Amino acid sequence: MTITRPILILQLRPENITADSEYGCFLKYGRLKVENTHRIRIEKHGIPDNLNLDNYSAIIVGGSPFDISTLEDKKSAIQKKIEIDFKHLLEQVLARDFPFLGACSGNGLLGNYLGTDITTKYGEAVGCTSLDITEAGSNDKLLKGFPPQIDVLLGHKEACDNTPKGATLLMTGSNCPVQMFRIGENIYATQFHPEGDPDEFILRIDTYANYGYFEPHEANMLKQAVSGKTTPYAQEILRRFVANYLE
Repeated sequence: MTITRPILILQLRPENITADSEYGCFLKYGRLKVENTHRIRIEKHGIPDNLNLDNYSAIIVGGSPFDISTLEDKKSAIQKKIEIDFKHLLEQVLARDFPFLGACSGNGLLGNYLGTDITTKYGEAVGCTSLDITEAGSNDKLLKGFPPQIDVLLGHKEACDNTPKGATLLMTGSNCPVQMFRIGENIYATQFHPEGDPDEFILRIDTYANYGYFEPHEANMLKQAVSGKTTPYAQEILRRFVANYLE
């Protein structure tokens, strides 16, 4: 009998309600069953020291309120540990070209590991925006057959200033140039949230109203702006990633 190795889902959100909702979106739009995942909330204790990539088919990393660009003396102990843990993990991921999809925070952690500056230069307000697929992106297995431009849900204070060295830029935007890139054949990062939908973003707007993503008085306006927005191609990226790599 063939045993399916699960997809490892690493989450960094401190709040139970947003962490659980994000995980639910990964399941829904990745068309994943709970038994085909191994979920670890690393915002509590970091990445386990005994983590073995041989036990997994792929890795998906979600978002978080942590910012890499925060001054070191302002970072919490757990954020510092997570960043160190990711350096060890990504060293293995890159050495093996191990299937990896990092969304938002996952994008920043990968970009930072690859030596790209992560700053607030290209931060974007919470909302739905249209992004362009590059020529290389149009030939990528996760984006092939997509229209030249797709809508996504996003909201971030920081981003990669430039495409990381050795990476292939797959998607770009007018307000933030590095929206999706690939390293090797199997390592992906998105600045946007492929798992996002209006309900999920309304929850995040309520949860992070005082985290600096926007002015608190803008919350209702932002919830109205994302309400009813559909991003099927962004969600298809997540579905294709799972379909390609879940054994």
